[in-house]
Amino acid sequence: MSVQPIIKHLNKLIELHDSLLHLSEHKTELLKANKMEELQKLLVTEQKHVQAINQIEQRRIDAVADWAVTHQLEPAAVNVTAIIEHYTTGADQGQLQEVTLQLAERLVALRRQEELNKQLTKQSLQFVQLTLDMIQPSLKNLNYGQSNQTKPSAPRRSMFDSKA
Repeated sequence: MSVQPIIKHLNKLIELHDSLLHLSEHKTELLKANKMEELQKLLVTEQKHVQAINQIEQRRIDAVADWAVTHQLEPAAVNVTAIIEHYTTGADQGQLQEVTLQLAERLVALRRQEELNKQLTKQSLQFVQLTLDMIQPSLKNLNYGQSNQTKPSAPRRSMFDSKA
């Protein structure tokens, strides 16, 4: 069995991650423009992409396990890196290495973009909290008049100090 099924699944993962990266960049623009309704729709689409990625990833894992069984290796001990380093040569090795590198680059770019989105969301929440704090009255302002005025009060006595 060749590594072509694994390469096919890795190429599909690259396509899906490219699409997810595009959605993430669009999400950044929606966050900047404060378009919450469109953002909600985008999040649903993004969730569908993540589900598709998980399905293809499972197929890739199964393809690696099938390859390991075919080559009489322990499936749990074999991964794509091990296949590249120890079990392939020539064109298959180069192609598998290239596809793996491309996928890693997409993952790094996606992680960077999502970190930016996280920071934008955090800043938006901080702005909303600041706005709410400014709008809501504080407890100090609930009383009328000056808060520094104190009424003269009778000297405080405890029950034990009073005369019988």
